[in-house]
This record gives sequence, C-alpha cells and structure tokens, in this order.
Amino acid sequence: MTELEDKLSRVFSGAERRAPQAPVGLLATVKTRHRRRRARTAAVRAAAAVVLVAGGVGTAVSALGASAEPRPAVSATGEAEPPADKIPPPVEQVWPQAVHKIPAKLPDGRAYYPQLLLDDRTLLVMTGVNDGKRQFLWSYDLGTGRPRKIAEIPPTKGSAIFADGVAAGGGDIVWWSSYKEAGRPRVARIWTVPAAGGRPRPVTDVPLGNVMKQGHINGLTVTGSDVVFAYEKGGVYRVPLSGGVPQPVKGAERHHVLQWPWVGVHRGKAVFRELLNVETGERRDAVIKADEEVRCGVDRCAGVAMRYRTVKVERPRDRSGKEIKCGTRRCPDTARSATILRRFVRDRDGSHERDLPTSFQQGDDAGLERFFKVTLRGPGDQTVLTLYDVDTGTSADLGVRPDARGVMAIPDGGLDRLMTYPIGNEMYVLDLAAIK
Repeated sequence: MTELEDKLSRVFSGAERRAPQAPVGLLATVKTRHRRRRARTAAVRAAAAVVLVAGGVGTAVSALGASAEPRPAVSATGEAEPPADKIPPPVEQVWPQAVHKIPAKLPDGRAYYPQLLLDDRTLLVMTGVNDGKRQFLWSYDLGTGRPRKIAEIPPTKGSAIFADGVAAGGGDIVWWSSYKEAGRPRVARIWTVPAAGGRPRPVTDVPLGNVMKQGHINGLTVTGSDVVFAYEKGGVYRVPLSGGVPQPVKGAERHHVLQWPWVGVHRGKAVFRELLNVETGERRDAVIKADEEVRCGVDRCAGVAMRYRTVKVERPRDRSGKEIKCGTRRCPDTARSATILRRFVRDRDGSHERDLPTSFQQGDDAGLERFFKVTLRGPGDQTVLTLYDVDTGTSADLGVRPDARGVMAIPDGGLDRLMTYPIGNEMYVLDLAAIK
C-alpha cells in the first residue's frame, strides 16, 4: 500500500457502507465520522465534509454522508421557491459566554489545528500538519493568547500517517500514528507525553491488517493509568500508559468506544443502539421504531423516520432501442424509494421526543447530545450554517458561508464540548459546556 492510499483510507474507511447513493448528477463529498478533531494532512483535509451549492441547489452533506433534502429553485408545479429562512443572530450574541475568537495563526505565523480543551481556558493545538515535516503539540491560553510548546511529535522513517486521534486525561496526552517499515507488518503506534511538557514516548504498537478494508484504530481514550482504543472494524482494547501488550476488554470484542466506559455496536441503521458500561456491566438498549434511522449517544438518539415504497423503473435501452442487461441479470423493473416523514431527537428509553429542524445534519454527532448543526437558506439563496440547542429551542448563526466555489466546510465537532472553525483570520472556539 502506498502512503497516499494509507492516508486516504482514514477518510474513506467505512464510508462506503455508511454513505447513501447520491441522486444522479449530484456531486457529494463525504468524510468519515469522527468524535475528536484530527490532525490530517492536506490530502486528507480535501475530503472534509462540505456543503455543495451547484446550479442554484444547496445540499448539506453530513459527517456520515447523509444529505439534507435540496431545495429546488422552482417547484414541480412551476411555482416560485419559498421565501428565505429566518436567520438567527450571530453565535457571539446568542451565547457570548461560550465563544472565544482568537487569531487563526500562532504569533510566529504558524497555522495550527485545534484538538481538544485541556481545561476551561486551555486549548490543545497541533502545528506542522500540512507540511508533514515537523509536528508540534502546543497549549494555547484562551485568556492571554499565549501558546506554550508541549512537545515535538517524533518523526519516524516509514511513517505513512502522522499524529491522529489525539486524546487527554489525568495530565497525559496520547495519540497514534500509522507505520509501515520495511520487512515489518503495519502498526498503529500509540504515543504519550505529559500535558505539562516533556519527551514523548511510545506506549505500544497495535497490529494492523489491510487498512483499506479493516481501517485503523479510533476511540482513543485515557482512563486512569490506561489507554483505551478500538479497531475501526470493532473490538475494544486497553493497555497501561506505562507500556505493554494491548488486552481485549471483556464483553466488548465487537464493540466501538462511544464515551468511555460506554461502548456499543453498530447494527444496520441504528448506530450505538445497544450500549454496555464495561466498568459496571450496565446495559442500555435504545427504543427504536420500525423504519427509523438513528444515531445514539449515551442518553439520547437522533434520527429520521422513513417511509419506503416500491416504484416502477424503466429499463435502460441502447441506441437501437434494445433493453440493456445489467451484468448477467436483467435490470430490475422496480426500485425502493424512501421519503423522510419526520426528524426527531428523544431519550434512549423512548421518552421526551422532540422534532428537529428539517435540515439538521443527519448522522452527525450532536455536541453534548444537545447542539445540532442545521443548514438554512438565507437571502440570495445562500446556504447558512446554524447551531440549534434542542434543550431550549434557541439557534445561532455560526457565521460559516460558502466560498467562491460554492463550497462550505462543516465545522469539526463531536459529542464533546468543543467546536472550532476558522473564518478569515480568526479561529472560532466554542465551549458548549459554558452554555447553561
């Protein structure tokens, strides 16, 4: 496998089974779901989730590839399109206590990439992502604007993917890198360094197979004196921070890490429907109705209710008018059509169900299981990205707009408290935990 293939596998691993089929003629770019911000190379960043606006039609593509329904400029009956949506006030006006606007580059001019919050006022960032030569971890004081270098990420000959899956806990920072050295099997090497600074040291090497088919590792978490991770194909392991051989977590042999100690499985269109607390043995099974597609957190599930019907499909014909065969079998006469009936969020036990806006980012993780990204149609048919608080019904304009090509990057986020995105020369840092 080449270095480029290995990098691209991080983007497309698992995306094929999760992404829906795009309508004919509609270009869609999909990124793999991730819970923590990743430090990707420029090649991988090109596959970030986007909103594409082409030919007057805007389509929001979520982190799982589920697309919001496009708004036609003219309806099927020839009627003019509906008026623009009402755009909420800017996020810094709605939730000023949660918003930090800082320079998009460090004082020395380096570009940086936010990873996570070490505490209420300290942002962990990484530099050197795009040039791929020397990478560093820094802590950034949101109050004073002063960065402090924590460590240089060790460069290693044969490395195909640089630092990824950064996590922190108990005063320690961990990450992993993928390595393929001549004559040796591919591994994901887990590293650690004290948050106060120091010399990084390897924790363990995790054996990897064919990453294009099986993926790498994810769900990296620091818990006490251990590091926890899961294979992208399933299976949770833990290893002491001091080093050792990873050991499988009992009862989680096919699971993924949601939020430690909660692990779960992906079954069809119900992601994390079944949860297991590997420390207490508690189980939580979500109430899911027929024809629902949901993604669940520890306490809530969000998704859509679908209606499926069979429609007749005209068989394709060649220039002579003869029917075209589909491989060794004829093309089917019918196909399955799906219509979204409603969008909702509710507690795992089925209670407290509430409607979600029609254009929420389906399949995306809601910050703190509460804050949903929603696309609206602003004046001039411009796509506007907002943040919706399902607990209060309050919305805020994130300020993100399409660029000159009609492409709008969806801010990185996850189930945790941090959301970050650049606008011009500023980096917006949102601490969702500050919103009461």
